[in-house]
Order: sequence, then C-alpha cells, then structure tokens
Amino acid sequence: MGWGSWVAIGDSFTEGLMDGSEAGGFRGWADRLAELMAGRDADFRYANLAIRGKMMTEIIAEQVPLAIAAQPDLVTICAGGNDLIVPGSDADELAAELEQAIVELQRAGSEVLLFAGPDPKVMPMVRRVRAKVAIYNEHLHAIADRHGARIVDLWAMHVLSDERAWSDDRLHFSPEGHRRIALRAAEVLDIPVDEDWREPWPPQERDTSWFKLRQADLQWTRTHLMPWIRRQLRGESMGDGVTPKRPELRPLSDVKARD
Repeated sequence: MGWGSWVAIGDSFTEGLMDGSEAGGFRGWADRLAELMAGRDADFRYANLAIRGKMMTEIIAEQVPLAIAAQPDLVTICAGGNDLIVPGSDADELAAELEQAIVELQRAGSEVLLFAGPDPKVMPMVRRVRAKVAIYNEHLHAIADRHGARIVDLWAMHVLSDERAWSDDRLHFSPEGHRRIALRAAEVLDIPVDEDWREPWPPQERDTSWFKLRQADLQWTRTHLMPWIRRQLRGESMGDGVTPKRPELRPLSDVKARD
C-alpha cells in the first residue's frame, strides 16, 4: 500500500533530535522515512508537527487536531515517553489517553502507526522506569490489535541495545539509530528498502575500566542530567518556544527548499 500524505506527531523522538541535517536543524527517522516515501511518489506530501519535550496531554491537545484537520492518509504518533520518566505517572492512564486519540485519528480517515518504546536498560536514568515502559508497551500492542493500527516495536529492535544507537545524552538516538528505525518503520509500512536495520554493528574496541566508565558517567551527569533536573524543578521544557519544523503538508522538495 502507498500513502500520498503523512503527518508525524510526537516529541523529540519524532522531531529527530541528535540527528543533525546538512541544512541545520534535525533530520531524524521521520525525515529519513519521508525521503524513502517521496522517492516512490513525486507527489507525496509530508508534515512533521513533533516538538521536543512535549507531554502526552500537549501532543493530544496541540498536534492531534492539526493532524485531523490535514486529513492525511497516514499519521504516525509516538507519545508518553516524557511522561513515563516523571515520578508518579501512570502507564495505564497514558495508554487510555493515547487510545482515544487514535480512535479520533482513525475516525477522520487516517491510518495510524504507533511506536512501542525501546528497552531503556542501557540508559542510566531511564532504566529506573523500565517496568513502567514495559507495561505501557503492552498497552500499545493491545491498542494496535483492537483498532487495526500498525506498530513499530522498538523494544524488539535488539540493535538498539548497542550504545552507538544512542547519542551522548543517553536519551535520544544517534544518526545511525534514527537510520535503523526509519528502515524498520518502512518495513512495517511495506515500503521496499535496500538496507537492513538488523545488520550487526561492526566490532568495537572500548575501554570498560571502572575509572573510564565512572568518568563518562560524571561527565554525562554534569552535561545532561543536571540541566534536565533544573528544567523539571523550574517547570520548563526543551520545547518552550520551539515551533514544528514542517507545519504543513507539502511535497518534500518544497519543504527542503524552506529549511
């Protein structure tokens, strides 16, 4: 099946953080997938409304109505990751909110693609909520089954357990991680590709001494963890003041010309 138009909604994962583009800004798995889709259809149109730091309620209130109004053939939605990190958040409630949004998107005539979150075992801070992520993912699989939605299971992508799939902040994917996710999403959408996301990582020599690992953890704490904690205490978000990078459905060539 082919899609003539696609609206991507969500947070930093879909915005493409840490996968820089040549034109500046971020590329990410969504832009990479859009390029594959545009290569098969010159009239293909794409919008990306995702903004870093957005919580579930914000994505549903701000992005879902815009996606419905655009009436695309396909909507991809990944939401809840930022909520799950926050102490006291409830995976059951988040899944219920997302399910209602999916019902509304499908009722408007769009096919929906979901993303089950990656296994956070390799991430020092986020692995504390690993059980909550697993519960949320089970809900997502059940939702996809109930409503006939497609789903990309990032947890099952074992290649993402390699540290090279992640950026230095240990929260966002690296360019190579985004590339593999784009290939996996294309596979779920039945879009032919020439590369395989399962390709093993090349051998890597790594200093695993206690001192080296401790030094890396301290650097990460200073550079990434402490600023995140300060933002949380102040009620601030990475997405404050950020606008969608591709706010309207346009041919990809038109969008690129504006970057």
